[in-house]
Amino acid sequence: MDLSKVKEQFDRDGYAIIENFLSEEEVQSLRTEMATIINNLDVKEHRSVFKTTDDRVSDEYFMNSGDKIRFFFEAGAIAENGQLTVDKSRCVNKIGHALHCLNPTFKKVTFSDKVKKVAETVGFEDPVVCQSMYIFKQPRIGGKVTAHQDSSFLYTTPQRLMGLWFALEDATLENGCLWFIPGSHKDGVHGNRRMVRRVNPQPGASSTEFIGTEIQHGESEYIAGPVKKGTLVLIHGEVVHKSEHNHSEQSREIYTFHMYDHAKAVYDARNWLQPTEANTFSHLMSEV
Repeated sequence: MDLSKVKEQFDRDGYAIIENFLSEEEVQSLRTEMATIINNLDVKEHRSVFKTTDDRVSDEYFMNSGDKIRFFFEAGAIAENGQLTVDKSRCVNKIGHALHCLNPTFKKVTFSDKVKKVAETVGFEDPVVCQSMYIFKQPRIGGKVTAHQDSSFLYTTPQRLMGLWFALEDATLENGCLWFIPGSHKDGVHGNRRMVRRVNPQPGASSTEFIGTEIQHGESEYIAGPVKKGTLVLIHGEVVHKSEHNHSEQSREIYTFHMYDHAKAVYDARNWLQPTEANTFSHLMSEV
């Protein structure tokens, strides 16, 4: 694994692509484990629909998922009567947010020596993994992820956040690959746009809110990032990125997690995700 140019690309563009990072065996181990998790899913217990718009924050199921393995369904997978419109194996948008420490298979990949090497390469001294997700981007109904910066949701001072995004299938223009605005990380969080916990929320109101100004970006600013299965994409916390709907017949399964540098930054107390007694905020370098 040659990392000689990774930091250069990461610093310049706000993202870096590392091909063949996961072996075929590692990819299959994650997908097989996830198939088992889905097979054991009791749909009646988990009917939350994940959306990347403001109304998602009112969902307490989401807010309390930081130290659990929870299921979030595609909007098109559940009819008005509450019944599934697709097979159970195709109904889930994502699973989060503690796969990295509650599931041994995902923990093994998350805290591997080569992940630690990547963190060192980009200059993280004491990286803490704070959340993890498995995202399906299901065939035909895989939802769009609107343009955003990860630091808007997991803010640190100074800003020292990075996402690691592992392609478990080919991510193509047709099935919803990532799109980036190169260099957009150099201006911090645009418009100071953040999702934060409300101070003394009223009964029945959302426990979070968006502050700052939502900045619109031109479509011509984006560059597509199609990648092959096994690729790792590093995502700077402030780089603007998105993915489109998947209207194709091919899914786009990925595993992703976020880390911040505990040695150089303070994790914000108003972030939606906070540490709990379950100790899911895990120090990368000390985990074995």
